[in-house]
Amino acid sequence: MTDSGRTVFLSYASQDAEAAQRICEALRAGGIAVFLDQSELRGGDAWDQKIRHEIHDCALFVPIISRHSQERLEGYFRHEWKLAIERTHHMAEQKPFLVPVVIDGTGDAEAFVPDAFRALQWTRLAGGETPPAFVERIKRLLSPELSPMSAVSGATLKEPVRTSQGLKPILLAILALVAFAALSVVVIDRLWISKHVAASTAFNPPPHSIAVLPFANMSGDREQEYFSDGLTEELLNSLSEINELQVAARTSAFSFKGSNTDIGTIARKLNVGTVLEGSVRRSAHTIRITAQLINAVTGFHLWSKTYDRDLGDVLKLQTEIATSVATALKVALLGDIAAKIELGGTSNPAAFDAYLRGAKEASSFRDTKDLPAAIAAYTEAIRLDPHYALSFAARSHAFSTAATQADTSAASREGYDKAQADARQALELAPDLAQAHLALAYVSNTTLNFTQANDEYERALNLAPGNAEALRLSGEFAVFMGHFDAGIVAARHAVVLDPLARQSHYGLAFALYSARRYQEAVAAFAEVISLDPDYKSTYGNRGIAYYGLGDLEHARASCETKADFWFSQQCLAVIYDKLGRHADAEAVLSKMKAEDGDTSAYQYATIYAQWGDKVKALEWLETAWRLRDPGLVYLKTDPLMDPLRQERRFQAVMRELKFPT
Repeated sequence: MTDSGRTVFLSYASQDAEAAQRICEALRAGGIAVFLDQSELRGGDAWDQKIRHEIHDCALFVPIISRHSQERLEGYFRHEWKLAIERTHHMAEQKPFLVPVVIDGTGDAEAFVPDAFRALQWTRLAGGETPPAFVERIKRLLSPELSPMSAVSGATLKEPVRTSQGLKPILLAILALVAFAALSVVVIDRLWISKHVAASTAFNPPPHSIAVLPFANMSGDREQEYFSDGLTEELLNSLSEINELQVAARTSAFSFKGSNTDIGTIARKLNVGTVLEGSVRRSAHTIRITAQLINAVTGFHLWSKTYDRDLGDVLKLQTEIATSVATALKVALLGDIAAKIELGGTSNPAAFDAYLRGAKEASSFRDTKDLPAAIAAYTEAIRLDPHYALSFAARSHAFSTAATQADTSAASREGYDKAQADARQALELAPDLAQAHLALAYVSNTTLNFTQANDEYERALNLAPGNAEALRLSGEFAVFMGHFDAGIVAARHAVVLDPLARQSHYGLAFALYSARRYQEAVAAFAEVISLDPDYKSTYGNRGIAYYGLGDLEHARASCETKADFWFSQQCLAVIYDKLGRHADAEAVLSKMKAEDGDTSAYQYATIYAQWGDKVKALEWLETAWRLRDPGLVYLKTDPLMDPLRQERRFQAVMRELKFPT
């Protein structure tokens, strides 16, 4: 049994297990106790508590940095890193604890690591090959005689020098002064690093990256908040049309609304180099916008301007501001930017106002009962300007979203028909409008026209490669079609652009689950819950991911968290059966059938498939096909359907669906 207080904790991405093992063996050969978690199956409260305990009690924490840690923006090792950094908050500045190690050519400037790692000297151990010098260094850091000063400076301990009694007081005084001066330098250096170097050197956001923060409503009327928010979003969308810019998506940028978070912190959380902020004041017929662009690394203003315009000129004003921002960032503008930004818009102030009201309702909805208000506002915008393509595209998406959760198959079909018509009208008005192609892709996907969906997602991405929603939805579609790698790449890109958005992380979690990467999926669903604990779908999905791991107890607990939600019910029907609680499983399924009727035919098929009742599973699958159940979009890659894949009737439905290859 080892003394955990003298242990070195190795933290690594699972792909770096071999390199971590080499480092571990070298340290252990040198007589150093090492904690190296080699569990084949990670997960569960007991395992999590063990990891927390080891990090809390270890003497040194060694994070292993590599291209694999770069590629994994989410992973349990990142949780370990956060726990280790939290522990340093209770330590003296001079206490050695973090010892970052790089095992390949990953540079500290571009590495996705906490700022606390950057303030330290990194050791490079190519492939985990560990020389004796590193082992000796770790021994010195673990030495109980090591003074705080020598620990910080990395000085080696030497034998004490014999001196005469007369010189001893003088030497002690000099040594004390030197030690004090050195310690002061270290402490000041640490403070400067944390407050300045991390801001200028360690923080290295992508070039031409920007976040648009919600513009302040200066009208004096809180009811006008939708207008200032909506105009901010339109400016954000305008900047996104400039392909040379990387623009943080709306959800993440707007998450700081009403907070007193400083620009530097916001920039780090969104990984952007510049921030655009400002204010909006609207009167009856005019608008005043004040905008300023800030370098988030230095804190200096790059550009600012106040605009006074008629309300009918807002569309052109968006182009003017976006062009000024691009010029300030020294971005070369290619093509007709004004045409791209103003495509599908309106010069009718009342129509624009109605559209912004609809956008406000759509962006804040949590249940389909909230969507009629958005649809009504978009309808008013279209009445005022029948050529308003953006409003048609937005209403199409709202109709599709409502149709996916309609109470009856007839209501669902009606909603999809309206969504299809609106998307096609938007494309007729503005053939190159990315939002219109995205709307048609979405409704095509949910109505099982996969070939058309594939074409429209591809077109939307070509027109708007920096659009987080387009990346997220196209990534989900790629996963549905069995292209897991492409889907996960798109989902990760969406997370980069919208790092604080529940939807982006949910898309990534679902992609990982579909790819049978269950442990990563559990961690990704946990991230969704941390961002939005009230989002009901996550708990059932996480439960099914736990089920994929064979962890039935955690699956049950997760699914019972929001037990009345339909996906949690689907999960519980499966989990209760596997736990031997067959009566409870039957009761959950009966409740689903009573509440949902045939609209959940696909879900019933998955439940029976997991129960081992292939006859009923295939009957419900064929019913789902007859009803054109939107759930069939999952069929090609759904792990819950794996027991049926060799069945002739299952394969017949697959052929009917005509999944593109």
